[in-house]
Amino acid sequence: MGRLEILLVTTRQTGRWIVPKGWPVKGLTPAKSAAREAFEEAGVQGKVGSRPVGAFRYTKTADDPAGDMDCEVKIFPLLVRSQSAAWPEAGQRDLRWADPETAIALIGDEELKAVVAAFAKRATASASKLTL
Repeated sequence: MGRLEILLVTTRQTGRWIVPKGWPVKGLTPAKSAAREAFEEAGVQGKVGSRPVGAFRYTKTADDPAGDMDCEVKIFPLLVRSQSAAWPEAGQRDLRWADPETAIALIGDEELKAVVAAFAKRATASASKLTL
């Protein structure tokens, strides 16, 4: 059995480490929107969970005169089965696979850190209970 790794991507504007996330896509469930964004931002595909593992809030800096926007992001787990060599936002972000402790240390947003830490704790506990 493999060890848990967290995929981090940098934001395009500030270069902060986050998890892949994005806007809801009309006609897709929130989980399917999350899976689509993970492909667009990091080239990963796999099986997405139907329920979020947590949520965090942040302020999106807007380029238009309407100003900044407060956003709530729901985080969905994705069991990655493949990572493409090319994807829509390749070259616009840095990617890094990290163990949970390293991921938590790299993430600057405290709410996102808490979501990742809680997810890692649950995932590790579940994995330790698996038997063949």
